[in-house]
Amino acid sequence: MINLRGIEKHYGSVTALNQVNLDIARGELVVLIGPSGCGKSTLLRTVNRMTEPSAGQIIIDGLNVLESDPVLLRRSIGYVIQNVGLFPHMTVRENVAVVPQLLGWDKAKRLRRADEMLELVRLDPHKFGARYPGQLSGGQQQRVGIARALAADPALLLMDEPFSAVDPITREQLQEELLRIQRDVRKTILFVTHDIDEAIRLADKICLLRDGAVVQYGDPDTLLRQPADAFVAQFFGQEPALRRLARYSVADFARRDAVSVAAAVAALSAGAASVPLHTGARTALSRLLGGQQQLAVTDEAGHVVGQVTLADLRLGGTASTAGAARAAVAAAAQAATYAGDAASSGRALAA
Repeated sequence: MINLRGIEKHYGSVTALNQVNLDIARGELVVLIGPSGCGKSTLLRTVNRMTEPSAGQIIIDGLNVLESDPVLLRRSIGYVIQNVGLFPHMTVRENVAVVPQLLGWDKAKRLRRADEMLELVRLDPHKFGARYPGQLSGGQQQRVGIARALAADPALLLMDEPFSAVDPITREQLQEELLRIQRDVRKTILFVTHDIDEAIRLADKICLLRDGAVVQYGDPDTLLRQPADAFVAQFFGQEPALRRLARYSVADFARRDAVSVAAAVAALSAGAASVPLHTGARTALSRLLGGQQQLAVTDEAGHVVGQVTLADLRLGGTASTAGAARAAVAAAAQAATYAGDAASSGRALAA
């Protein structure tokens, strides 16, 4: 789908990108990550030629896009940015329909498509279509931004830190929505973030950059288990098992049978805590290790749909849970328990 060959970008004597080579398969979600100033946003913007590279080739579906019309190129690629960039004087429906309008779609077709995209990002078009961006929350605006980027059905979607301006709870919800949408429409996505856990949770592959060059490129498990050098190991931290939990949510482990739901409702009435299905497994593990015996699990409407315990996280609560997820949680739980025991011992010695 995308082949970057020898991409360079120079600003005078400063090298922003240094011989970047990447191959991205159709339908993959690839995350660009690295320290501030490493060139990840610059690299993203070369793909739609909002930044012109100083050297190299950008091949999309066999064509060198550096030889194409940049305006037409940008209209064929979805683009989502941190601050959304919605037009404040246009309704939500009109914002989503902008690119189809530029492409010459008739009004009925583009407005119908806008409503379809709003439904895809779980915004009721009858409720939100006639509103203006200023009447939406930050998370809702980001959903509109994703809907707009997908409206013309592009094969490629560029996302430049799209969730960094929202609160952590909304960010987690948007990550889950993106994964759901990706399962439904399977686009090729190039995604920039500073958030390591976000990268691990979302990515099919991660490209770690440093000083404008690729340090390591591969699936998250490979970068966590087999770092190419000390920089990669240091960047992802000393707790790879805990980091891997970012790839899984409570939905992967919760028991949802009738007996478990009844037990969760009873526990909730007695003061137990609850977590939504989309909550990260790492967050659930932290709460359970913090003293909760079990967590009631709720759906988007707040209805109890199951429960999860530390045993569920260690062993896997559902038949569909991958063995890798179970292993990651078991290792993380053991590491976190050991760390807690060590801390307790240290406090005792200090006393």
